[in-house]
Amino acid sequence: MGAEMGITAMIPDMTIGQLMNEASARWGEIWDPHAARMTLLMLCPRKERKMMELHGDMIDHGQPVISVFHRPRAEAHLLKEQGFDPRSASFMFVNIATADMGPWMQQLINNEGWLRNAIQLASTPFSVGLPSQRPFEAVQTLCFRHPSLSALERYFLPFPAESLPGKCFVSLPRRAAAEMARQQAEVLGVGRLEKPAPPEPVAPPVSAPVQESREDPPEQSTPEAAPDPPVEESPAVEEANTPAEQTAVPLPPGS
Repeated sequence: MGAEMGITAMIPDMTIGQLMNEASARWGEIWDPHAARMTLLMLCPRKERKMMELHGDMIDHGQPVISVFHRPRAEAHLLKEQGFDPRSASFMFVNIATADMGPWMQQLINNEGWLRNAIQLASTPFSVGLPSQRPFEAVQTLCFRHPSLSALERYFLPFPAESLPGKCFVSLPRRAAAEMARQQAEVLGVGRLEKPAPPEPVAPPVSAPVQESREDPPEQSTPEAAPDPPVEESPAVEEANTPAEQTAVPLPPGS
């Protein structure tokens, strides 16, 4: 179960509506555009806001959960008129798939005694004098609150809840997010360890004649060529035609 819990990221200067419009491009197959969703209000003690920002890390859910906090300022007196101290709570709007709402709230209701009631989200009256606001039709939604906080019947906003700008906290199902990150890493080549190439086989050294460089090598002392062996003079051939070397041959007597 731990591997299926959420992982939370903070995206600044964003609205719930913007993230929903970009959801398919941002989260691919994790996002189901046909899933029924709703935006509810959660009221927690201000000291527990950090825990609520990361609430999705402890919850098993199937679809992204998008939340944004709103702090009433000029509208604060409208809450005091209902007997609610606006400084005692953090106001967190949560856009969530209806199938995930049970697991999201189960621990808070069973273990911490959170309470549920209906609430009306209404446009802030122009008499308040907000510098920027956009009127909208009042809507009914669910409100979950810590037992230490009193109930609210109406909450006033300058814009619809999905259009409140600020830091948005997105909780993605951890297993699906890890798979998406792995696939993106494969596509983009990011975060993937390259296997080292196997070393090329090295042939054993073979004794080969060393080739001389193209530069003229230094003169090497070469053994002097052995002198030609003396030519033996063959026995003198009598030259018959040489009169100086002829000897008189005595004729026999009586001739």
